[in-house]
Amino acid sequence: MDMIHVNSSAISAIGYDQRTMRMRIRFIQGDTYDFCGVPAHIFQGLLNARSKGTYYNDHIRDRYQC
Repeated sequence: MDMIHVNSSAISAIGYDQRTMRMRIRFIQGDTYDFCGVPAHIFQGLLNARSKGTYYNDHIRDRYQC
């Protein structure tokens, strides 16, 4: 999965596979997590969010476990 580096104090890169609806997030501290069943609009929302950490907490965290 290709990762896109983002400007964030919490997240260093994100990736998305539209075919499997799997999203990967690499956090600044180095941990990488996969999220399953993520709709494309959630990935786009994170990519476009002014605050990626806030968007993650509000729309992704504890919602798309694999």
